[in-house]
Amino acid sequence: MSGEVEQTPVGETPGSDDGIRGTARGSAPVPLSVLDLVTVGAGNTASGAVRTAVGIARTAERRGFHRYWVAEHHSMPGVASSSPAVLLAHLAAHTSSIRLGSGGVMLPNHAPLVIAEQFGTLEAMAPGRIDLGLGRAPGTDGATAAALRRTERLHEGADEFPQQLLELTRFLDGSFPDGHPYAKIHAVPGPVQATSPGGVQSPHRPPLWLLGSSGFSARLAGSLGLPFAFAHHFSAANTVPALDLYRSSFRPSEVLAEPYALIGVSALATEDEREARRQVMTGALSMIRLRTGRPGLVPTPEEAEAYDFSDRERDFVDTWLGNVVHGTPDAVRQGLDDLAKRTGADELMITANAHGSAARLRSYELIADAYGFPQG
Repeated sequence: MSGEVEQTPVGETPGSDDGIRGTARGSAPVPLSVLDLVTVGAGNTASGAVRTAVGIARTAERRGFHRYWVAEHHSMPGVASSSPAVLLAHLAAHTSSIRLGSGGVMLPNHAPLVIAEQFGTLEAMAPGRIDLGLGRAPGTDGATAAALRRTERLHEGADEFPQQLLELTRFLDGSFPDGHPYAKIHAVPGPVQATSPGGVQSPHRPPLWLLGSSGFSARLAGSLGLPFAFAHHFSAANTVPALDLYRSSFRPSEVLAEPYALIGVSALATEDEREARRQVMTGALSMIRLRTGRPGLVPTPEEAEAYDFSDRERDFVDTWLGNVVHGTPDAVRQGLDDLAKRTGADELMITANAHGSAARLRSYELIADAYGFPQG
C-alpha cells in the first residue's frame, strides 16, 4: 500500500450528503450543534457527568440542535470522554433523532479495524444517526499516548494518518482490492453481511469527518471531498486560514459536491452577564492547569474567584476568554452570528465550559430561546 490516500467512495450513495448538511432552525444563520467533553467538576463524579451528558443530548434533541458529539481525551481527571464509542452507545439509547458522533476519535490511538467495528455497531444501534469524526492528535500527553499505542514512536501515528484513514475507509466500505493482505478481513457489522447468503445491505454507514486545529487536516479533508470540523475553541487564530485552505483544496466527491465546514466554539449564556463571566472562569482556570501539567477536576466558580492569578496567567485568561462567546442570551446570539459571518462556517458546534450541570444545561436552553428554536 502506498502512503497516499486514494480518492475512494466514502458515502452511502453518489452525491449524497448522508446527514452531513444540517438545516438552520429558527433565526440561526447556520445549523447549531453541541460538543460535549463530559466534564467532571470538583465535588462531582464520572457517573454524574455521564448523566449530565444524557441530559444535554436530550435537551439538544428536544430544542432542535442538529448533532451532538463527544471528544476522545485521556488521563484528564476533569474529562470523562475517554471512550467515545461507549458513551455514544449509551446516548443512542436515550435519544431518538439527533445525530450522534465523535468529535473526535483520535485515529492514531487505535487500529482502524477496531474503529470500523465500533462505529458499525453504533450504526446498527442508531441507523442513519452516527457521525465518525477523526483526529490525528493523541488527545493527551506523550506518555499516555505511548501507553495507548504500546510504542514510543509517537510521530509515526501522525505521519501515518493518511494511510490509516485509507485503511479505515476500506474497512467501512468493504473495498480492499483483490490481492490485498486485508481483502478477506471484514469489519462486522459492515458491508460483508450483505454479500452473505440471505444478506441485506444496510442503507447507512457512518459518514467520515476530518477534524483539525491546523492546516494538515484542512488540506486533506479538502482533497478527499470530506466535511471538515475545525477546533476554533482552542485554535482561534488559525480558524480562517484553515477554512480558506480547506475550501481552496476541495475536490468534489461522492459525499460532497461542495465544501462543508463546521467549527467548534466555546459559548455560555446566562441571564446575567456577570454570572456568565463567573462561570467561564472555571474553564479558563482548568486550561491553565492543563497547560502547566496540573490537570484536574473542573474547579467551582468560588475556587476560580479565589485563585491568585499571576500576571502571565491573567494575560492567558484575557486571551482565552476573548474567544469564548459568553454573556446574556442576546449577546451570545450576536457573538455566534458574528463568528459565522466572519468565518463563513456552514455549522457552529457549541461547547459550554462551566463547572456545574445546571449552568451548562441552562445555557443550551437560553441559546435555543434566543434563536427561536421550538420548545420540543
